[in-house]
Amino acid sequence: MTTHVPAGNIAGMVFSLAVAWGMPAALFFLLYKKKDAKVLTFFLGCGSFFLFAMVLEQLLHMLVLLKLGSVSEMLKANLWLYALYGGLAAGLFEETGRFLTMKYFMKTSSGREDALMYGAGHGGMEAVLVLGIPSINNLVSAVLLNSGKFLSSLADDSNAQQVLERLSPLWTLPAWQFFLGGVERILAICLHVALSLLVYRAVKEKRRWYLYPCAILLHAALNMVVVLIANHGSLVLAELATLAGTVAVGALAWRYV
Repeated sequence: MTTHVPAGNIAGMVFSLAVAWGMPAALFFLLYKKKDAKVLTFFLGCGSFFLFAMVLEQLLHMLVLLKLGSVSEMLKANLWLYALYGGLAAGLFEETGRFLTMKYFMKTSSGREDALMYGAGHGGMEAVLVLGIPSINNLVSAVLLNSGKFLSSLADDSNAQQVLERLSPLWTLPAWQFFLGGVERILAICLHVALSLLVYRAVKEKRRWYLYPCAILLHAALNMVVVLIANHGSLVLAELATLAGTVAVGALAWRYV
């Protein structure tokens, strides 16, 4: 089995790593220095995403997909239902977390700059967990594979073949797919910033309460569409849909905030 990781793939991993860690950091310092946004709101965004998306939402998935056998089989048998369920779960948990955090922990927030900072933290935490840490693992594995040290360490391992098959995407996937991961995170962070502005307006101005359920539906719809396109079309088309959705939500946020 060929195990050399092409330079283009490694470049894509580096790009994704830089986006996942660098974009949140750049937004943090920009908003802090230029807009005087509160540091706390960034970490509130990080914590809200972790609690509501990585803990509470995952508990729901464990219940629905692992414990409720008949429901799980129904969802897995129908891609449309599965995409709808996943989209609604993501929208409900993340936007509710956004709403509750802003309502109860950002009462003294000075304005839109803190909503932007919150969105940077929310999207940044997702980027680090979804792409940043895996990119580090991929890069380390790629360097070890190309140096020959990884293969030598597997010489006496009975599971060597399984390990190599698990790592094979590092050299079998085209380079553009590794770059696409970074592009997807750029769009996702922008989307989270825009959604944060909408929910912030709903919290601060009661007559705009409808922006909170609107954020849930927008989030759910975009997730659902992307899942459906990715399964029936291509990754590029899915990212184009993400781009269109992000621009639409951004325009809405610009309109109302």
